[in-house]
Amino acid sequence: MPTPSDAVFNLPPLKAIQAFEQTARFGNVARAAEQLNLTPSAVSHQLANLEALIGRQLFLRNARGVTLTPVGEQYLAEISGILHSFAVATERASSDVSLDCLRLHASPSFGFMWLMPRIESFRQSHPDIQINLSCSYESLHFSRDKIDVDIRHGQPNWPTLEVRSVRNEHLAVMASPALLARRPVHEAADLLGSPLILSEATLINWPQWFAMHGLSRPDSPYSLSFDRSYMSMEAARLGLGFALESTLLARAFIERGELVVVEPQRLSVPISAHHLVFPKAHAGFPRVKRFLEWMKTELGGDFSY
Repeated sequence: MPTPSDAVFNLPPLKAIQAFEQTARFGNVARAAEQLNLTPSAVSHQLANLEALIGRQLFLRNARGVTLTPVGEQYLAEISGILHSFAVATERASSDVSLDCLRLHASPSFGFMWLMPRIESFRQSHPDIQINLSCSYESLHFSRDKIDVDIRHGQPNWPTLEVRSVRNEHLAVMASPALLARRPVHEAADLLGSPLILSEATLINWPQWFAMHGLSRPDSPYSLSFDRSYMSMEAARLGLGFALESTLLARAFIERGELVVVEPQRLSVPISAHHLVFPKAHAGFPRVKRFLEWMKTELGGDFSY
């Protein structure tokens, strides 16, 4: 039976865990060394010590860098979130212990159009939780960037992470009432000669949408194109063209009557584009549990939990 001293002895050094995590992230010892402000030989030494302690090979070395072995992939999955937990614990110990900080990262349009208008509701029901929200399309690193939950846009292809998807979202053709009055639309072909706003961020763009309706892409160029959905919807609200956008994100525009969904039953496409993503270890954080429960309440049956 192991003694307490044996258990402590089997714990790997924190530097070795950091070297392992960064090397796994970059697939390159030199990049990991640069991130940790160490020499490549020092990182290699830490990795060799960790493999010796575990007694199994964690990486396969090749000319292009390193890749995880199956053992290394399992080890990475199981220690995911540990360094982040250390950072959070240290931060909490040095700050007001009466407040817990929930760190969120979101795709820009979801953060700006859906989450921001509802943050006050979360604050009112959870006054002991401080919220830190950042927005970008960049894939952040949970431990390095101190992120509890990442609300991502895209296909749910993150096998090592917990994923909660927003369901019943649709991409729909939408326009201002004034534009729709001037250029009525009853079927997809009616849009071929209409001013179209291209949203580069959506999972389905106009060319794919037209193809789904058996039509070729319009010959005329798009009147406008944007890399943010909220910009496309604002342009549509101003009557500058027809947008193909998420009804989830456009809900406030639609409820205020500033945008109209065109033929929703025939011209809308169901999608699953927004997902709450986090390491398995974060599921045990009380602040994350409470945020997920709040999201479930806000979205009702439109949230996989």
